[in-house]
Amino acid sequence: MIRRVASVFLWAAVGLLALLWLPLLALIFAATAPFDPGRYTAGRWFRRAAVAAVRIIPFWRFSTEGVVVQDPRRPYVAVANHESFADIFLISHLPWEMKWLSKEAIFRIPVMGWMMRMAGDIPVRRRDRRSRAEAVAEIRDRLSKKVSVMILPEGTRSPDGELLPFQDGAFRIAIETGLPILPIALAGTRHAMAKDSLTFHSARAVARVLEPVPTTGMTLADVPRLRDHVRDRIAAARDELRRSLPSP
Repeated sequence: MIRRVASVFLWAAVGLLALLWLPLLALIFAATAPFDPGRYTAGRWFRRAAVAAVRIIPFWRFSTEGVVVQDPRRPYVAVANHESFADIFLISHLPWEMKWLSKEAIFRIPVMGWMMRMAGDIPVRRRDRRSRAEAVAEIRDRLSKKVSVMILPEGTRSPDGELLPFQDGAFRIAIETGLPILPIALAGTRHAMAKDSLTFHSARAVARVLEPVPTTGMTLADVPRLRDHVRDRIAAARDELRRSLPSP
C-alpha cells in the first residue's frame, strides 16, 4: 500500500516534469527543425526528460555500459529485449539519439505523445498492415537522415520476463538498407515496473551495448540466421547482467 501511494505521488511529479518540459521541447523543435530534418536535437532533449524523470524516482538506479558509439550520426538499426515499460527510461540514458518504434496508442497520451511526435518517434499499429508499411517508410526516412532507430523485436513484454521470439522486421530493414544491427541487452527493468502495473519498485537496471553486427553482403535469405544470432547474443548478455545484479 505504501509503495502504491508513493507511486501516485511520483507519477504526479513525473507528469509535472513533462508539463514543464513540453514548452522547452517545443521551442527547441521550432528552432532546429529547419536545419535538422532528422529531429536529432529535439529527440535528444526528449530523452533528457526521461533521464530527469529517473532522477526523481528514488527506487531506481539505472546505468549503461558496453560499446561506445563513436559517431552518433552513423545510423544503426538498434534492437533490444523488452522487459518493462521502464525500458524507455533506461535506454534514454544512452548518449546518442535513436528514434523509437512505438505503439500508436502511446502517441495519443497527452503531453507524452506530443513530445514523441516532436522528437520524431515512429507510431505503429502492429495489426494494421497499412500502419506497418507507413512505419517502415518512416524508419527508412530516419535512417536516411543519419539517425538510428530503436526497435524491440519481441513486439511485447512476456509475462514472466523471459525472452520471446524475435520478429523479422528490424533485420529485414537492416539487410535492405545495408546498415549494421546494434544489439542492446537490458536487465533489471522487469523489477522496476511489472507488466500491466504502474507501481514503482526498487530496482537496479543496466543497458549493455554489444558489438554491432554488419549486414553488408547479406540478402533476405539471411534474415533468420541474423535474427537468431542477434537474439542469442542479447540473451547471453542479459543473463550475464542478471547474475551480476542484486536480488530485488
